[in-house]
Amino acid sequence: MTNRVCVVGAGPVGVVAAIACAQKGLRVTLLEDEHEIDHSPRAATTHPSTLEMLAELGLLEEFRAVGLVARHFQFWDGEQKTLVAEFDHEVLRDETPYPYVVQTEQHKLVEIGLRRLAATGGASVRRGARVTGVEQDGERVTVLVVGPAGKERLDFDYAVACDGARSTVRKSIGVKFEGYTWPERFLVLTTLFDFESALRCCARNYISDPEEWTNLFKVSGDDFKGRWRAVFPARENESDEDAFSEDSVRRRMTKLAREHPMELVVHRNIYRVHQRVAASFRKGRVFLAGDAAHVNNPVGGLGLNCGIHDAMELAETLHLVASGRATVDVLDRYERRRRPLNIEYVQQQTVANKKRLEERDPRARQKNFDELRRTAADRTLHKQFLMRTSLIESARKAWEIS
Repeated sequence: MTNRVCVVGAGPVGVVAAIACAQKGLRVTLLEDEHEIDHSPRAATTHPSTLEMLAELGLLEEFRAVGLVARHFQFWDGEQKTLVAEFDHEVLRDETPYPYVVQTEQHKLVEIGLRRLAATGGASVRRGARVTGVEQDGERVTVLVVGPAGKERLDFDYAVACDGARSTVRKSIGVKFEGYTWPERFLVLTTLFDFESALRCCARNYISDPEEWTNLFKVSGDDFKGRWRAVFPARENESDEDAFSEDSVRRRMTKLAREHPMELVVHRNIYRVHQRVAASFRKGRVFLAGDAAHVNNPVGGLGLNCGIHDAMELAETLHLVASGRATVDVLDRYERRRRPLNIEYVQQQTVANKKRLEERDPRARQKNFDELRRTAADRTLHKQFLMRTSLIESARKAWEIS
């Protein structure tokens, strides 16, 4: 009998999980509370290791066509406005068929994935279906849903929680979300201004500044004309009103480029940032993936990528059991692989990325810059650095965990 899998949450991780499971012959139901796709600016960088997975699902060509292909990223000294080091994914040419990242909005992957699911046999999508909890025993997991038809109890063999950092499913199964919240929030300003021409920078930039660092990168935009996002740390006691004020926005944008006109700022957002990992990624027949399992600051663009890796790993694991190629004992492997790798590669790396950008001590800043220059100049070190930041190293390490 084909196993029935419920995926909760139709964000990019949930959609990828649903496609991956359906393509392996599992019967999938994807449940989503919202009626419309969220188009707010969220994750935007898809790394080579993740592009390999999208290619495996047959999604890459369409996804790449709606994004920007970016080979390089740069580190800048914001205080002196000088380039410190540039890294080129081309050094990974022998390691991956995709030696670049794709810069585009995550909702485009959701849209592409939902179209693919609609054409996939054995998969159904229900929007406006709010999951309120789960129950399970040794034979099944029951998902409690409130939708247009009222309250329902839906039975499945397995449930996959992709319902975000505030995951109802994670709370329902009593798994703690361990970690901390950064004291400062992150302010995101989206603009049509062409920083590439003004600063002679590339499409991905990390700007170190002891007073106010910036993560500056370009995405394709829904109109494909390109737009830039600048991520800043808000001051600890800075209100939303102050952060969004004309004076505040003008100060931050003109610090990057003196000639930046205010009318080109098209979106403003501010949010809290966490570094948290679920105490367990599995409880019985329920699995956690993506933000339901782990969250991190966005510097480096690793969170969504790791979530997609979760989805692919889990689909393969469930398939091994459903096909009779492995016993249920293999289900424990999902946590053995995904949880420690998230801590080692995503949590540690994103914390280090943020600390590098915000470093205030002049000697420590200079040491960071010297190390970046040395790494970029040495081909072996350059490649090692990118193997880690692109999550190729973590994906391969996962294969070694039995």
